[in-house]
Amino acid sequence: MQVKDLQPYEVFGIFDMITKVPRPSKREEKIGAWLVDFAKAHGLEYIQDKAGNVIMRVPATNGYENHEGVILQAHMDMVCEKNNDIVHDFMNDSIQTYIDGDFIKARGTTLGGDDGIGMAMALAALTSKTLKHPNLEALFTVDEETGLTGAFKLEDGLLRGKKLINLDSEDDGQLFIGCAGGIDTLAKLYFTFENVNNEDNWFAARVKVSGLMGGHSGDDINKGRANANKLLVRFLFNESKKTTLRIATIEGGNLRNAIAREAEALVLVPFEYKEQLRIDFNNYVSEIESEYKDVEKGMVLSLESETLPSQIMPHIISERLLLSLYACPHGVQSMSKDMPGLVQTSTNLASVKMRDGFVEINTSQRSSVESEKHDIKNMVECALRLSGAKVSHGDGYPGWKPNINSLLLDKAKEAYIEITGQEPEVKAIHAGLECGLFLEKYPWLDMVSIGPQMSGVHSPTEQLSISSTQKTWLWLQKTIEKL
Repeated sequence: MQVKDLQPYEVFGIFDMITKVPRPSKREEKIGAWLVDFAKAHGLEYIQDKAGNVIMRVPATNGYENHEGVILQAHMDMVCEKNNDIVHDFMNDSIQTYIDGDFIKARGTTLGGDDGIGMAMALAALTSKTLKHPNLEALFTVDEETGLTGAFKLEDGLLRGKKLINLDSEDDGQLFIGCAGGIDTLAKLYFTFENVNNEDNWFAARVKVSGLMGGHSGDDINKGRANANKLLVRFLFNESKKTTLRIATIEGGNLRNAIAREAEALVLVPFEYKEQLRIDFNNYVSEIESEYKDVEKGMVLSLESETLPSQIMPHIISERLLLSLYACPHGVQSMSKDMPGLVQTSTNLASVKMRDGFVEINTSQRSSVESEKHDIKNMVECALRLSGAKVSHGDGYPGWKPNINSLLLDKAKEAYIEITGQEPEVKAIHAGLECGLFLEKYPWLDMVSIGPQMSGVHSPTEQLSISSTQKTWLWLQKTIEKL
């Protein structure tokens, strides 16, 4: 069976079409054009704004004309991650999906269920022949994953509805009414390579960390998963205290909102230290495997000899870089005192990249408390500035403060109880949602966020539950009808 054969077809058929359209963040031209074509083919009113966001509208069904309009919202872009052994061009290739039991998965890449399935449900609602609804809008935003650009640039006066259902959550039976705010911190450490002299005196080795679970830096930050950048730097720093260690290249992680799954460095040590390096590495592997044995079952750490490179970083740069990266915080910093189990503040050491003339370090910070967001941002800045790097921050985005007196919340809870006989969990989420930005421009909006069960989001292990999608589709329809 293929994804397009799953029921209900109006959801899975559309989702299958979406997976065939390339849609990397900041490059949503193809999915934007596809949405416009979809609107034209189904006779839907639509507009595409200057930012590339697409808004579609359908009038209320009979009897619902006097009720307040409802907005369904999802984002167009997807996180583009793949395993190193997979050949895939995210700008041109379709996602290769398959069904494994109750799950839809992709072959070696991210699936794009985040937020392709949200788009599919919104489009299914717009084109449904049986759904009873008030005036219905769908807002599809660009670049949610790497900058919330579509939400930032959404113009005043475009949205007409009073209630907004965000379809970008990933937890079955959970109803979200708040989210953390966030900000990015970027460091650039400039240097000039030095030539390798006295070639006979050096031993070159490539140290690699791979096979980690990775995941979403908001949803998965509290699950005890390892960060490949931190594991790599931990070993290199320990060795640098025992011998002269020089870095030729270092790379780790990819996207700012994904926990680093892979990292590697090409390093030089004195030739007479060669055997001790291997001994230390084997001891380190045993140590790390013991620490993460219950979490990182696919972890692979390796050390292999390499051809001596012609250039290396200056010794002082290698030293400062390791000191800063080791000192740079990563992970949960505090938990909420108001909502048990909710991460309040965290930071993610997302990526370390070699550029032309500098090392680029990307990190992201999240918090539901604005002052703590800036505190951890400053802490990260201090650690990175100690290397001599130039540090800058993104604009950041606001959190979404919960509204427990929401009519939409009440109706969504009623709908879930009618479908399942159980109450949904009402929660806030540590991941960032666009709702806080919408509220700045449309302060009257009543909002909730729902979505089907997904796991491994932002990594090639991403999977979407079929049964949860079916249930969430029923939940969405019932909520809209109750409004």
